[in-house]
Amino acid sequence: MTPVAGTERTTTAPGGARRAVLGRLSWGLADQAASSVSNFAVGIYVARSLGLAAFGVFSLAWVTYGVVLSVSRGLATDPLVVRFSGVPEAAWRTAVARSSGTSLAVGTAIGAACLAAGLALGGGMGPAFACLGVMLPGLLAQDAWRYAFFAAGAGRKAFVNDLVWGVALVPALVVAARVDTVAAFVLAWGGSAAVAAVYGCFQCGIRPRVGEARLWLREQRDLGYRYLVENVGVSGASQLRAYGLGAIVGVSAVGVVRGAELLLGPFMAVLMGLSLVTVAEAARVLRRAPDRLRGFCLLLGGGQAVAALLWGAALLLLPQRIGELALGAVWSSASALIVPITFGVAGAGLGTGAAAGLRALAAARRSLRCQLFASTCYVIGGLGGAAVAGTVGSAWGVAAATACGSVVWWLHLHRALREHRPSIREVRTP
Repeated sequence: MTPVAGTERTTTAPGGARRAVLGRLSWGLADQAASSVSNFAVGIYVARSLGLAAFGVFSLAWVTYGVVLSVSRGLATDPLVVRFSGVPEAAWRTAVARSSGTSLAVGTAIGAACLAAGLALGGGMGPAFACLGVMLPGLLAQDAWRYAFFAAGAGRKAFVNDLVWGVALVPALVVAARVDTVAAFVLAWGGSAAVAAVYGCFQCGIRPRVGEARLWLREQRDLGYRYLVENVGVSGASQLRAYGLGAIVGVSAVGVVRGAELLLGPFMAVLMGLSLVTVAEAARVLRRAPDRLRGFCLLLGGGQAVAALLWGAALLLLPQRIGELALGAVWSSASALIVPITFGVAGAGLGTGAAAGLRALAAARRSLRCQLFASTCYVIGGLGGAAVAGTVGSAWGVAAATACGSVVWWLHLHRALREHRPSIREVRTP
């Protein structure tokens, strides 16, 4: 029988439970730091090596990968984290084999389509997308292991896996720089992820069961398909905004936005991979002390928002020569977007606290409504701002959209908690 979040009780002492939570969150932060460094290094290296226009092409490939990643997470790893965090090892191992097999199947299927599209496109963009298609299975498999480790409360293994990716990335980038093409950098980034994906198999001793992907999808269909739409709403909105910005302002504008996002890299990476830690922890809080879930989500979202604002303020004080050293020719245009993008990340951070709570409650319908609303606002704000005031207008439009989206997320979390109270009383009744 599938474990359901919110029905498990523990007898762990309060002090021990707090130490366990802090330990898991510490490994989560360490893992996100490793992931942030890798993503930041790739972005900076490509921006300095290829220039603004080529960096814009690489950014479009990166955004496309984000859409595919969201498909994999929605169908495979999000249900794993919600339903198999802190369960007996036998149940976890079976679920991980099926979940990782589903991620690998998604990467193979969409990767083949991406390869075909890239070969058909040709030109400067085609080779980048063809190489992305080849690399997608490894990229998605590596991400699946991270989710599996955090579901088991083994964040240390996720951290080590990301370190392996980072170490493999160094020589790969050196080779790509000698070739000096967007396609070479895509291969370097994806190939190093494939190395970490193979290492993940040895870490947990589980082989992905691609043949059981259909069974996994059937068992998790009540959550998986809603999370799929929700996740694609996030990344799809980002992709629409990127392609729309390229059409309205130019491909170079996509590189400018990506360059500004790199400056807030630590927080962007945390937001993208937030569910690795927070959904699993929110599910544990719900099982152990349901009344504390709201406070946990508020602390999580508020902490991220404040941290993003402080980081943005520090960036404003960054000397121009250091910015040019980091981003090269991209710096002069990207630095003008620091303020609006900082507010956008802060607004998104505040909303992710409520999103984690809704995921832990398995309130898939509510979280889907929230995400569709937030994604619609994101596209309208990003493209509407671009039409009115170019790249800067697009950044301010996104900032306003994330603020509106966060309000809706918190309203739905409040209502979901109110609906959940009867089941909380049932859990507490001896």
